[in-house]
Amino acid sequence: MKQSPPQSPARAESQGSAPSGLRANRLGVLAVAFFVIAAAAPIAAVVGASPVLFAASGPGTPAIYGIAALLIALFSVGYLRMSREITSAAGFVAYIAKGLGTRWATGAAGVAVLTYLALQSGLWSQFGVFAQQLVVGLGGPEVPVYVWIAVALVLTTLLTMRGVDASLKVLGVLIVGETLVIGALVVALIMQQGWGIFTFDGFTAGNVFGPGLGISLLFAFTCFTSFEATVVFSEEAVNPRRTIPRALYLVIAFVGIFYAISTWAISGATGTDRIQTEAANDPAGLVFGLATSSAGPWLSTTMQILVVTSFIAMLLGLSNMFARYLFALARAGTLPSGLAATSRRGAPATAALVNGLGVILVITAFLVFGADPIATVFAWLVALGTAGFITILVLTSVAIIVYFARQKTGDNLWVTTIAPVLSCVAFLLIGYLTITNYDALLGGAGGVAKWLLLLIPAVFAAGLTVAARKPAIDYDSSDV
Repeated sequence: MKQSPPQSPARAESQGSAPSGLRANRLGVLAVAFFVIAAAAPIAAVVGASPVLFAASGPGTPAIYGIAALLIALFSVGYLRMSREITSAAGFVAYIAKGLGTRWATGAAGVAVLTYLALQSGLWSQFGVFAQQLVVGLGGPEVPVYVWIAVALVLTTLLTMRGVDASLKVLGVLIVGETLVIGALVVALIMQQGWGIFTFDGFTAGNVFGPGLGISLLFAFTCFTSFEATVVFSEEAVNPRRTIPRALYLVIAFVGIFYAISTWAISGATGTDRIQTEAANDPAGLVFGLATSSAGPWLSTTMQILVVTSFIAMLLGLSNMFARYLFALARAGTLPSGLAATSRRGAPATAALVNGLGVILVITAFLVFGADPIATVFAWLVALGTAGFITILVLTSVAIIVYFARQKTGDNLWVTTIAPVLSCVAFLLIGYLTITNYDALLGGAGGVAKWLLLLIPAVFAAGLTVAARKPAIDYDSSDV
C-alpha cells in the first residue's frame, strides 16, 4: 500500500486511528468505466427516459443524445487537463477547492451531499415500484414496495462495504446483460424492417431545435450525471493520470453511442412521422411493444427483468461512488472523522453504511406520510438531485477557468480558456432550462415540490459556515 507523506492538521484529525485509506492501484480503465456506466443505467435510460425525449422532440432524439455527449466532452477538455494536478475521491469538490478556494468548495460539498442523497433516494423508490410490478407480472406475490427497497439496499450496501472487487463482479455481469439485450432489440428491428430504419429524415432543424429542445436536452443530460465517478475513483486507479482520462472518454463514447443508436433504431422502426405521438400516448409500453413485435414476448420479458437489475447496477455504482465522496470529505475535515475509516480491504465501509442508512431514512420519512413512490419520492428527489448536480458543474466550470487564469500553464487557449468558458456557458444554459422546465422534471407536480430547490442554497450556506468554523479543512490531493 502506498505510504502517505506528513498530513495536514485537518486530515490527521479526520483520520484519527482509521486505516491508512483507500487501496491504490486497484482499478484499471475498464473497471472505472464499469462503475460509471453502471451508474448511468443504459437500459433503464433507453426504456424510461427516451420516451420522454421522443414525446418532446420526436425523431430528433438521437441527435439530442449526441449533443449531450458533446457537452460532456467539451467540459472534459479543461477538466481532464486539470486532473493532472488532482487525484482525489472528493470529486468535483477538490477541483472547486483548487480554483475557488476551500470556502467555496465546502459550500459545494454541501450541495454534493444533498445531490447524491436525493438522487439515490428517488431512484431507490422507483426501483421498488418496478421490482414489485415485475414480480406481480410474472405471477409472483405482491410484496410491498418498501420491502423490495430495503432488501436490495442492504445487498448493495454490503457489497460496497466489502470493496470494489465484489462490486465489479456484479456490475460486469449486469452491464453485459444490458448491452446484449438492447443489441438484440436493434438486431431484431433490423431483421424485421431492414437497414432503412436508420434514416436521416428525422434529423431536421425543426425536430432537433424545435420547441421541445429544452426538456429533451435536460432529460438527455440527466443520463450522463454519473460521469463525476471517474475522478471519485482516481485514488484507487492504476496510474490515474492515464486511467481517468481514458475511462472518461470511454464512458462518453459508449453511453453516447449506446443511446444514439438504440433510439435511432426505435425511432426508425416506429416511423419518424409517428414516434412522437406513439411515445406521448404510451411511454411505458413503447420499447417493450417493439421488443414483442420484432422478436417475441421473450425479449420483452427479458428487458423488463434487466431494467430492474439495471437499477441495482446503477445504485450499486452510485453507492460505491458516494461512499468514497463521504470518505474524502471526512478526511478533509468537513464531515465527522469516523466516516474516514476504511476496512482491511481498503473500502470506505463506515461511509457506505452511513449512506445506506441515510437513504432508507429519507425514503421511510416520505412513505410514512403516504407519499407516492413515483409521483412524489422519485419525481421530487430526482428533480432536486438534477438541479444540484448542474449547480456543482457550473461551480466546477468556473473553478477550472479561474485555475488556468492563475496558473498560466502555457497550454493552448482551447484547453485552458475556450473550452472551459464554452462549457460554463452551456451548463448555465442547462441550469436555466432546469428552472424553466422544473414542472416537467417533477412530472407535472409543481407546487410544494418547487420549494425543495431552496435546499440547494441552504446547504451551500451551511457549507460556508462549516468552512468558517474549521479553517484547517484541506481538500489538497497532494497528500493523498
